[in-house]
Amino acid sequence: MNIVDSSGWLAYFADEINAKYFMAPLSNPAILIVPAITIYEVFKVILRESAENEALQAAVAMQKGRVIDLNTSLALAAARLSLEHQLPMADSIILATAQEFKATIWTQDADFKDISKVKYFPKK
Repeated sequence: MNIVDSSGWLAYFADEINAKYFMAPLSNPAILIVPAITIYEVFKVILRESAENEALQAAVAMQKGRVIDLNTSLALAAARLSLEHQLPMADSIILATAQEFKATIWTQDADFKDISKVKYFPKK
């Protein structure tokens, strides 16, 4: 299972230089987990920087994977992980979701770089 965090989705949609690193997990929606918080973050950034139509298209594309809503057990696990790794809320929810589904996180977010089961690509 794979999770592409918000930074990876944004790089992919903007066709940034690091987009190539996220092609593999995004090309197989059958094993792609999408925490709902990533849809929120990506939609917000694209809406702010572009237009609502593009933001909606991104949200639709993201839903090709299995969308995972935040529930109580994930929220509690995320809170623990946030304290353990000093992660912001969204990152801790993504990490808790990855652990729940035994998924690898694909990211260019430095907050994840020293965490196991993470494929980290420094932002260029």
